[in-house]
Amino acid sequence: MAKKIFISAGEPSGDLHAANLVSALREHWPDADIQGFGGPRFQSAGGRLLYPLVELAVMWFGRVLLNMHKFIRLLNQAERVFQNDRPDAVVVIDYPGFHWVLARRAKKYGIPVFYFVPPQIWAWAGWRVKKVRAYIDYVLCSLPFEPAWYRARGVDHAVFVGHPYFDELSERKVDPAFVAEQTSRGGSIVAILPGSRDQEIHKNLPMMIEAAKKLAGELPNVRFVVAALHDEHQKLARSMIAASGFEGAIEVFSGKTAEIVRIADIAWAVSGSVGLELMVEGKPTVVVYKIKPFDLFVARRFIKSKYISLVNLLADDEVFPEYLTSRDVSTEMAGRAFEWLTNATARKAAIARIEVLRERFAHPGAVRRVAAAIVAAIDPCAPTLAGPHGGDRTRRKNERSGRIAHD
Repeated sequence: MAKKIFISAGEPSGDLHAANLVSALREHWPDADIQGFGGPRFQSAGGRLLYPLVELAVMWFGRVLLNMHKFIRLLNQAERVFQNDRPDAVVVIDYPGFHWVLARRAKKYGIPVFYFVPPQIWAWAGWRVKKVRAYIDYVLCSLPFEPAWYRARGVDHAVFVGHPYFDELSERKVDPAFVAEQTSRGGSIVAILPGSRDQEIHKNLPMMIEAAKKLAGELPNVRFVVAALHDEHQKLARSMIAASGFEGAIEVFSGKTAEIVRIADIAWAVSGSVGLELMVEGKPTVVVYKIKPFDLFVARRFIKSKYISLVNLLADDEVFPEYLTSRDVSTEMAGRAFEWLTNATARKAAIARIEVLRERFAHPGAVRRVAAAIVAAIDPCAPTLAGPHGGDRTRRKNERSGRIAHD
């Protein structure tokens, strides 16, 4: 009988990981019935999309409340699937608020739940590990120190699989014509990566524009290029640049993030998975995340991690200068950029630190390891593969190789 898998992803990045997971699962089960919540990539990969959850990617408490009725309707829809068309497994990807409740509904029907790209509760909400113990059967970790953290708190089935974003980067193609045309124009290029959500752009792009103004005053030949996720974000970015009075000095392109990262000399980026792409490409980067003063006040009381950047979390050091802030840090951003663009020694040192991390961590294969773990857990006839039931041998190997770094 064909296996039934329910996958839920609520962010654009999660939609990408869900799509890759669909392909990886079909290598084991070509006729698997895979359905759930996600986005266009999940659907294009062959997943049966029940609702485009990525369209509800929201941040902060107020936005969640405004969409609460939609979330409740989706939870009820999922529960009907769990009850009437019982999946063999439920896989949730990031997006913790909604997925805690979804996992609880799945457990109500005895369905094993896998958390792929688990939320960073060790950084800001350690008490939520009790939800992991109660509702999650297998934690498939993206960062090397996470399994030890979970096991120390009673979560036995936690395994490091690697970050799935490296799978995407290993397959990503760039537009050679765009790269060639931009490179032929000469000049140093600063990539501006203001985020994949409207709120991130509204909060962070004005500060990035101010940094560009300040740097342009010192280095007139520097070019500034904004990477917009799609056409709507491109229009938003252009309108904000026009309102700043810096129109014509900053270019904005839609759907060209990979190309812009490739041609850039340095970058200013909002904290997120794009940091891993900048690491792979060896680009010195300033990471920023601007929020309201009250939100920062609250966040500081909960955040336990030293860093917000994934790159710095991997390094356990500030390889990318970062600012989680409620103030304007455009002067600091421009200063870092000026140093990297004018001081060859400083630039080489920054790149060398990035390259060390890239060699250690930037390896694809996470999604296939996740698929293998799911197969091993729910299919007793399948051969033993790496994953939660790969057992202590996989864990000991990871620990010996230093991939589980610290608690």
